[in-house]
Amino acid sequence: MIYGEVSVSQSEGTRLAHSIRAAGLTLRKGHAVTAADRAALAAAGIESVIAVRLEPGDIDEDAAAAAIAEAIAPDHLVLAPPSTGRLNLHAAANGLFVVDRALVDRFNRLDPAITIATVADHASVAAGDMVATIKIIPLAVPGELVRRAAAVVAGSDALCVKPFAPRRVAMIATELRSLKPSVMDKTRRLFEQRLQPSGSRLVGETRVPHRTADVAAAISGAVSASDLVVIFGASAASDPNDVIPAAIRAAGGAVERVGMPVDPGNLLVLGRLGGVPVVGAPGCARSPRENGFDWVLARIFAGENPGAHEIAGMGVGGLLAEIPGRPQPRDMRKADAQEPLPVAVILLAAGAASRMDGRHKLLAEFDGIALVRRAAEAALAARPGQVVVVTGHRAEEIEAALSGLPVEIVRNRDHALGMSASLGAGVAALAPDYHGAVILLADMPNVTGKDIFRLIEAFRQAGGHAVVRAVAGGQRGNPVVLPRRVFPAVLQLEGDVGARHIVESAGLEVIDVEIGEAARIDVDTPEAVLAAGGILKD
Repeated sequence: MIYGEVSVSQSEGTRLAHSIRAAGLTLRKGHAVTAADRAALAAAGIESVIAVRLEPGDIDEDAAAAAIAEAIAPDHLVLAPPSTGRLNLHAAANGLFVVDRALVDRFNRLDPAITIATVADHASVAAGDMVATIKIIPLAVPGELVRRAAAVVAGSDALCVKPFAPRRVAMIATELRSLKPSVMDKTRRLFEQRLQPSGSRLVGETRVPHRTADVAAAISGAVSASDLVVIFGASAASDPNDVIPAAIRAAGGAVERVGMPVDPGNLLVLGRLGGVPVVGAPGCARSPRENGFDWVLARIFAGENPGAHEIAGMGVGGLLAEIPGRPQPRDMRKADAQEPLPVAVILLAAGAASRMDGRHKLLAEFDGIALVRRAAEAALAARPGQVVVVTGHRAEEIEAALSGLPVEIVRNRDHALGMSASLGAGVAALAPDYHGAVILLADMPNVTGKDIFRLIEAFRQAGGHAVVRAVAGGQRGNPVVLPRRVFPAVLQLEGDVGARHIVESAGLEVIDVEIGEAARIDVDTPEAVLAAGGILKD
């Protein structure tokens, strides 16, 4: 492939290395120049272009990506069509993504022109999730290089998805006076949710006193009708001779591991009785947040047989998301002020407007603009990296009002469950590199882009570790900027609640930014819309 500046008169048949926009002419990078393009370029006064000319044996970027992908064993993988030299691979089933790191490293060391990037080894994935991408960097590569790259992955298990298979699961819960029955009930509900991706089902729950003999008897009674036994102790095991590991041995089983190098999840117990895995869940397994318990379950559901050796190898990457309630975060270093932290805006526009007598407040016009569009334009004016608009009630009309704006629409079909569902939908839609998000309510007509920008700047000045809150005369209001480390807590919210409890309990610095009455004015009724200067619409 020959790369360089080419006279427009000689450009026919070349491929553009840079996009061209001039005099109504738009030609994208990689476009093969035709005779008509050459004439249009000359008419636009363009004398030369930066382009590439393929040499004999060269393969176009898309064809190269496809040839490599087709060499990979299609082990529960779906290949997307290649585009701009990129071909994405997706999981065909819920399961465990397994990658041969040594082989992928060998592939990526062949030549920087050809790359594979994947999600983490042994990551749990859902059907449809992207698990890997093949990217050809230049516009074309030598055919011999493509053949060498394809040979590395051909006929191997370089990338695969091990589908989850349903298991019969028995649950044992131990009781102490200090543990409320409501906590045990919630634990069961969350555990059943953990079983859903694999299609596994709970075949029974037994509650027994937190004593070795009682737990041992429950284990013995459970293994005959189950493929997995999980014990939720009223007190997590902290010693090889504690109640749960002692009970596994007393039932005739073997204890393979007490403790794991994953945080949260340290206090996990792994044993086996008659070929049936017996897992003592760590205390953090009572929370929906990802922890080491999830990692062990995923391997079991995918047909693997994790033991002491496998668990000992989970330390790298085993430091999981920080717990928002900890009073001292592990790392409070300030970010480099020269590199602004990426911040997104989540605009909540899903509510039912139940006090509006059938009208929709977000469609009310202020200065001739629908309120929801006015809020979205304010968000965009603050120049965040991403604006996510969560819609729900009368979603089609709300989304029509946003037509043409560079925002990402997320439709929350569970909006009737309350604000927490919309918050969670917005957070879940954020790209992983955002350090924080402005939570903006769409029914606040006086919040401006300048106000939002000031909140973002205060968040950046705090290194992305503080909660930043708009206030009016010292009274708390909205919007609020939440740091990434509280996102897991947002995803756990239930009901018609916002993030106030998280703000108050996260142990983080709270910075108030005075923006005036705009922080306290929302429009929940027809009277409020009119008082704020709006015109009601149906």
